[in-house]
Amino acid sequence: MDSLIWAGTAVTLAGLAGLIWCIVSILAARRAGLNDEALKARLQRIVVWNMATLFLSVIGLMMVVVGIFLR
Repeated sequence: MDSLIWAGTAVTLAGLAGLIWCIVSILAARRAGLNDEALKARLQRIVVWNMATLFLSVIGLMMVVVGIFLR
């Protein structure tokens, strides 16, 4: 079950990296000085990626917990 724990850790770190990318992208979009419509469109795309990476992090954490329980 050690492999499940390490795989879960890798998935969680990938999700965390995606969340950091979302934060940086949102800050860059806010600093770009876009009009309201363009900013809204860009933020809507980033929110989709944010939810996907959050889901990835949750799945990774669940893999770690299951691996610990089965150990």
